[in-house]
Amino acid sequence: MKRGPDQIALPLDWPQSEGDTRFILSEANRDAFEHFRSWSMWPVKATILTGPRRSGRTLLGRSFVERVGGRLFDEAEDRDEEELFHAWNQAQDTGRPLVMIADELPPAWTPRLPDLKTRLAVTPITRINHPDDVLFAGLIQLFFADRGLHIPGDALRFMAERLHRDYWTAERAVETVDRYAISERARLSLPTIRRALIDARFISEAA
Repeated sequence: MKRGPDQIALPLDWPQSEGDTRFILSEANRDAFEHFRSWSMWPVKATILTGPRRSGRTLLGRSFVERVGGRLFDEAEDRDEEELFHAWNQAQDTGRPLVMIADELPPAWTPRLPDLKTRLAVTPITRINHPDDVLFAGLIQLFFADRGLHIPGDALRFMAERLHRDYWTAERAVETVDRYAISERARLSLPTIRRALIDARFISEAA
């Protein structure tokens, strides 16, 4: 039997902010979560966090730096290299860690500034993966809840099993179903969801 999605299981010394309740912990992001919990073991006081967009990577990074008084650079590979270089050095001097969120990783991320390139080469990397079954179903449920809607269990299973499993699809599919239900004045049910997803070509007629 599959476990249901967990809300983020923060340790007692990690005060929750409002956004933390939106982070659903599963095997897809557990390694990244544990990486931040054990930050005192990092070889340097900096890390690179990567993963698909909309995966909660910024949420996780921001929650961490708010707790420890660190600094966050989102889309780090596009930031000013001198600024990033000085932020990396400052993190080592102060002991307050730097989190760099990036789509590209070294060696694909190749700064022109040699000193920054050297520092990135010794910076640990952690990753959020594509959603697994637990996380994907949890996200669909969360996005419906954001709209004040409760999705029945059979409809949730239908969506989780048939949709292409990525973070963007979960958001877009929920928005599509909601718009369809409003336009048709239909309740949120399995037949409504199936028709909405077929009409929007998320799934085939045979699904």
